[in-house]
Amino acid sequence: MFSLFKSDPTKKLNKLYEAKLEQAMQAQRNGDIKSYSELTVEAEEIHKQIKEMEKTGNK
Repeated sequence: MFSLFKSDPTKKLNKLYEAKLEQAMQAQRNGDIKSYSELTVEAEEIHKQIKEMEKTGNK
């Protein structure tokens, strides 16, 4: 009954993932390839965490 009010940790990670991808895109558009690469790596790490949480069922 009270699980309705619990926050979904994957939702928070998905928002963070989308934000990192957006930052990476902006860096690429500005010609900052180093920052683009770093932000993309960070985004992929977050994506791995999301997939792991979904696989284990910890939503």
